Amino acid sequence: MNYHYVEVKIKTECKPSYFIGSMIRGAMGYALKEVTCINPSYKCEGCFTQSSCLYYKFYEEQNSFHQYRFNIELGSGKFNFGLYLFVDACDELSYVLNALEIVLTQNGLTKHNYKFSNIEFFLNGERIYGKNEFKPSSMPSKEFSVESFSPNVKIKLLTPLRIKRNNDFLKTNVDLEDILRSIYQKEQEYDTGKRAYKLDYTPSYTTTVKALTHKILLRKSNKQNKRMNMDGIIGEIAVMGLDERSYRLLKLGEIIGVGKQTVMGLGRIEVQHI
Repeated sequence: MNYHYVEVKIKTECKPSYFIGSMIRGAMGYALKEVTCINPSYKCEGCFTQSSCLYYKFYEEQNSFHQYRFNIELGSGKFNFGLYLFVDACDELSYVLNALEIVLTQNGLTKHNYKFSNIEFFLNGERIYGKNEFKPSSMPSKEFSVESFSPNVKIKLLTPLRIKRNNDFLKTNVDLEDILRSIYQKEQEYDTGKRAYKLDYTPSYTTTVKALTHKILLRKSNKQNKRMNMDGIIGEIAVMGLDERSYRLLKLGEIIGVGKQTVMGLGRIEVQHI
């Protein structure tokens, strides 16, 4: 699976809210529509360009895995964030970068419309924007690969994991199989366009030790004009004796996220060797 990773660093004395994922995603949506919409009515419903419109695919298309994910840190006190683009969305990089620049330098963030001048963009680790201008870059997308392996790992759930089992969101506990299944489903959707409802193999491991808790998180939805529940599971899971295929899926999960609402930064995991 190919992907781009855009990292945005902002130097400012302004302070954001505890959770910035919803705000950043919403702000990019407004800017992306400015950049891409060619419909005189400015409405998506019945639009003749729906099938090729990047804004529609990112924000309006239902019942599909969106080909991007914001990467955020809870309570960091900074506006810094990352953005992953997956598979076909990699080809739309220029539109996305343009929209992000508009958000940060023209439209602003938060109810105070903070605008920033000291900004850096990095694409796959290479600096591509600074001093209010982009530098030419033709960097190809990265191809996911796993360079290492350890049978003993710690899975850190860094932002609330919202994952369902039997149509109900899990509240205080999640099994390794739930995490692996979610990652596998996303991978199959990206690679084949088809949904997979269960793993095509049986994970192997000897022991799991969990330290998990339920994290309450709310966001304001301007579209629905109400507060929305974003709570989920955070904490750590130690796994011993893990098989290589499951390890690969977990490393993929670091990139594509796990569970629901990963586009806003939820379901962020980190895999550490023990």
